[in-house]
This record gives sequence, structure tokens and C-alpha cells, in this order.
Amino acid sequence: MGRYLIYGGNGGIGSAIAHRLSKAGHDLVLAGRNTDELKTLGEALSAKTIQCDVMEEGSIDACAQEAGNQLDGLCYAVGSINLKPFAKVAKDDILTDFRLNALGAAQAFQASATALTNAENGASALFFSTVAVDQGFAAHVSIAMAKGAVVGLVRTLATEYAPKIRVNAIAPSLVDSPLGQTVAGNDKMADAVAKMHAIPRLGKPDDIAAMGELLLTDSGSWITGQVIGVDGGRSAIRVMRS
Repeated sequence: MGRYLIYGGNGGIGSAIAHRLSKAGHDLVLAGRNTDELKTLGEALSAKTIQCDVMEEGSIDACAQEAGNQLDGLCYAVGSINLKPFAKVAKDDILTDFRLNALGAAQAFQASATALTNAENGASALFFSTVAVDQGFAAHVSIAMAKGAVVGLVRTLATEYAPKIRVNAIAPSLVDSPLGQTVAGNDKMADAVAKMHAIPRLGKPDDIAAMGELLLTDSGSWITGQVIGVDGGRSAIRVMRS
């Protein structure tokens, strides 16, 4: 069994991935901002927990050091959804989204690169993009820019660290999670967004976690440098509804 460090492991997709990996018998280190939620999840999964705000200087380095000198996998399940028309997007919006989504991902990998390289049978890293990077949705400029940078990060790291560390990303559509509910927080909006998908519902955290488990573990041992859509078909197909 492996040892995995999960950032954002106290809610939504990160929590769902933690549950799957724990059920499979893996050793987990969970890092997140919300101390109470993190403690509850850690106790439920018998996992080590580290309070970590990725926006605070030095927090990621301290977390990686505490996680140990050997890791089989890293999952950076931290993100934001900041939707504004471009005319209303401020410089701080762009910088904050970039720091949280792209720079944070790069720092998390850099801080744990040695521990991942030390894994006996190779290691993996998992990041998150979004369907909006390739689809060009209105009001998504700040988050799409940041997640587009994650795509570049994934492909560069996968190249530099092959074959020792596999690096991939998942690009979801809207997921019914605490973060997703900031966009689809009522039934009318959730139903409207759901109908935009060929499979007409919002994603569930476990939909994403199923792919996350594959990419992080030996089940995905021949997959690297990929950005995989788990999005109800939204990135690839359109359906006509009566």
C-alpha cells in the first residue's frame, strides 16, 4: 500500500478521493484550512492531518516536510470558482486565482518532489483543471486562465519527471460540492446547469474521485501527461433536448 498527501482533503473532491484511497488500504496525509472538518475526516479515515493554508507563505513547504520523506502520490485538490464578466475582473481576482490554483499546485509538487522520487516503485501526482479551459465559457476568464496554467504544468512535469513520477490532471464540469454550490446554490440553477450536459446532472465528488483513484494508484501506471475530462460529456458532445 502507498502513502498519499492530499491538499484540500477536508471537503468535496479531495475528501472523496481520500475516502477511496483509505478504503483501498492506503496511508493518508490530509492537508487543509478548516481545522474542525479536517480533524473529523482524519479521525474517520485514521489519517494524519496537517492544518495548511496554501495561500500563506511557507505553509506548503512546512506541510510537505511534515508529510515525510517518501510519498507514493500527491493530490492537489484545491480550487476556486470566481465567475465575473471580463469588464468586472480585477487584477487581484486574476492573481488570487492564479496563486491558489496554479502557483499552489506548482509549489506543492516542488515541495514534495524529492519524497515522490523516493518512492520505491514510482509515484504519481494529480492536479485539477476545468472543462472551461477548452470550452470558452463566458465569465470564466480568471479561473480558466489559472487552470490553463495547470495544464501546462502537468505536461511539463510529466515530461521532466518521467518515468519516476506520473503527472496527470482531471478537468471536471460543475460538481455538486461545497465549491460547486457557490455557482448552483439553488434547485433552479442546478437544474439549468445539469441540462447543459449529455448526462443531465451535476457531477458528484465520487465521479471525480473514481478517476482520481485510478490516476494516483498503480491502476493507472501507464497514464501520464494527460488532462482527462470527467464532465458528463460537456467538453466533447452536444445533445438536442425537446
